[in-house]
Formats: sequence, structure tokens, C-alpha cells
Amino acid sequence: MPVAAAFLQYVLEQLGRLGSVTHRRMFGGVGLYRDGVFFGFIDDDTLYFKVDDTTRPDYESRHMQPFRPYKNKPEVSMTYYTVPVDVLDDPEELVLWARRSVAIAGVPKKKAPRKKAKRAAPKK
Repeated sequence: MPVAAAFLQYVLEQLGRLGSVTHRRMFGGVGLYRDGVFFGFIDDDTLYFKVDDTTRPDYESRHMQPFRPYKNKPEVSMTYYTVPVDVLDDPEELVLWARRSVAIAGVPKKKAPRKKAKRAAPKK
């Protein structure tokens, strides 16, 4: 869904204390980056931040919902949750939530352990 220029500008102003936040248009939305780390995005004039098991309860306790990219598959969600409006409207609080998302997003993903290849028996 489209992102209104005024809403994007508002979000960027609110995040001003976070430091050099950049944005990039993507898939009809806008991705948010801090030092190259993708930590949030805006879709349909709604702000979403990256979450993990340590921060998800903060969002869920406020009845925030995960981003669901497919309208025809509501069971599919991503690890990004809607930022509460009262948090968005409070720049100091928003920066605290954003810093946690940046930290989460900046953690490298663990790679699955490699399976050892079975060696063929020597030919006789």
C-alpha cells in the first residue's frame, strides 16, 4: 500500500533523536535503516518495528499485530509488529523502541549447521 509523504516525514522527524535514519522505497512501502541495518518499515501509513522473543510481549500486551504481507494468507506473519500510536507520538519513547529494534535487526542470523557429506566407500 502507498505511504503518504507527510506520514513518512512525520516518522522520520519523530525518529530524529535516533541518529542517521535512512529510508528506501520497497514493495509499495518504505524501509527504515540505521547504519545500514533494516529495523522497521512503513506500509499503508502504519509503522512496524522488528521484534524478537524479548520484545514481542511489549507489542502483544498492547494488542499490536504482526505484519501480514498476504491478505489471502492471514496465517503468514513476519517478525515486525505495529508500533503503538502513543509510542509513535512520543519521540523519546519511540527512540527507545527503535533502538531495541535496531539491536535485534543487527544481530546476525544463525546459520543452520552444515551436514557432513558421506564419503563413498573406497573402490576395490
